[in-house]
Amino acid sequence: MSSTVLPDRLSNDPDSPFFDEALMERGIGIRFNGAEKTNVEEYCVSEGWIRVQAGKARDRRGKPLTMKLKGTVEPYVRDADAEPAGASES
Repeated sequence: MSSTVLPDRLSNDPDSPFFDEALMERGIGIRFNGAEKTNVEEYCVSEGWIRVQAGKARDRRGKPLTMKLKGTVEPYVRDADAEPAGASES
Protein backbone atom coordinates (compact mmCIF):
# COMPACT_ATOMS: atom_id res chain seq x y z
CA MET A 1 0.00 0.00 0.00
CA SER A 2 1.30 3.43 -0.87
CA SER A 3 2.05 6.01 1.81
CA THR A 4 0.86 8.86 -0.45
CA VAL A 5 -1.65 11.16 1.21
CA LEU A 6 -4.31 12.05 -1.32
CA PRO A 7 -5.89 15.51 -1.28
CA ASP A 8 -9.47 16.02 -0.08
CA ARG A 9 -10.38 17.43 -3.50
CA LEU A 10 -8.81 16.70 -6.90
CA SER A 11 -9.71 17.57 -10.49
CA ASN A 12 -8.38 16.33 -13.84
CA ASP A 13 -9.00 19.74 -15.50
CA PRO A 14 -5.68 21.66 -15.88
CA ASP A 15 -7.53 24.97 -15.48
CA SER A 16 -8.86 24.00 -12.03
CA PRO A 17 -7.11 25.16 -8.84
CA PHE A 18 -7.51 21.54 -7.58
CA PHE A 19 -5.45 20.02 -10.44
CA ASP A 20 -2.23 18.18 -9.47
CA GLU A 21 -0.25 16.93 -12.47
CA ALA A 22 2.10 14.73 -10.44
CA LEU A 23 -0.76 12.79 -8.86
CA MET A 24 -2.62 12.47 -12.16
CA GLU A 25 0.46 10.91 -13.77
CA ARG A 26 0.69 8.29 -10.99
CA GLY A 27 -2.93 7.31 -11.53
CA ILE A 28 -5.80 7.90 -9.13
CA GLY A 29 -8.66 5.45 -8.75
CA ILE A 30 -12.06 6.26 -7.26
CA ARG A 31 -14.47 3.96 -5.48
CA PHE A 32 -17.89 5.60 -5.29
CA ASN A 33 -20.46 3.87 -3.05
CA GLY A 34 -18.31 0.73 -3.27
CA ALA A 35 -18.13 0.63 -7.09
CA GLU A 36 -15.07 1.46 -9.21
CA LYS A 37 -15.61 4.60 -11.34
CA THR A 38 -13.38 5.37 -14.31
CA ASN A 39 -15.12 8.50 -15.63
CA VAL A 40 -14.65 10.85 -12.66
CA GLU A 41 -13.76 14.44 -13.60
CA GLU A 42 -13.44 15.76 -10.01
CA TYR A 43 -14.04 14.51 -6.47
CA CYS A 44 -14.36 15.84 -2.92
CA VAL A 45 -14.08 13.38 -0.03
CA SER A 46 -15.19 15.69 2.82
CA GLU A 47 -18.35 16.82 1.00
CA GLY A 48 -19.02 13.34 -0.42
CA TRP A 49 -19.43 13.97 -4.16
CA ILE A 50 -17.94 13.26 -7.56
CA ARG A 51 -18.42 14.96 -10.92
CA VAL A 52 -18.89 12.74 -13.95
CA GLN A 53 -19.30 13.61 -17.60
CA ALA A 54 -22.96 13.92 -18.69
CA GLY A 55 -23.00 12.18 -22.06
CA LYS A 56 -21.23 13.81 -24.99
CA ALA A 57 -22.58 17.32 -24.33
CA ARG A 58 -20.07 20.20 -24.28
CA ASP A 59 -20.26 23.76 -22.97
CA ARG A 60 -19.44 26.79 -25.10
CA ARG A 61 -15.75 26.49 -24.24
CA GLY A 62 -15.62 22.87 -25.44
CA LYS A 63 -15.38 21.30 -21.98
CA PRO A 64 -17.67 18.37 -21.10
CA LEU A 65 -20.83 19.09 -19.13
CA THR A 66 -20.77 17.33 -15.78
CA MET A 67 -23.22 16.26 -13.13
CA LYS A 68 -22.60 15.90 -9.41
CA LEU A 69 -23.32 12.60 -7.69
CA LYS A 70 -23.39 12.36 -3.88
CA GLY A 71 -22.24 9.37 -1.88
CA THR A 72 -19.19 7.76 -0.28
CA VAL A 73 -15.93 8.67 -2.06
CA GLU A 74 -12.77 6.58 -1.59
CA PRO A 75 -9.75 7.73 -3.65
CA TYR A 76 -6.63 5.57 -3.94
CA VAL A 77 -3.37 5.54 -5.88
CA ARG A 78 -3.23 2.88 -8.57
CA ASP A 79 -0.01 0.88 -8.57
CA ALA A 80 1.92 1.42 -11.80
CA ASP A 81 3.33 -2.10 -11.67
CA ALA A 82 0.00 -3.77 -10.85
CA GLU A 83 -1.88 -5.30 -13.75
CA PRO A 84 -5.38 -3.86 -14.31
CA ALA A 85 -8.32 -6.22 -13.84
CA GLY A 86 -9.13 -8.17 -16.99
CA ALA A 87 -5.81 -7.36 -18.69
CA SER A 88 -4.48 -10.91 -18.30
CA GLU A 89 -6.87 -12.24 -20.96
CA SER A 90 -4.72 -12.70 -24.07
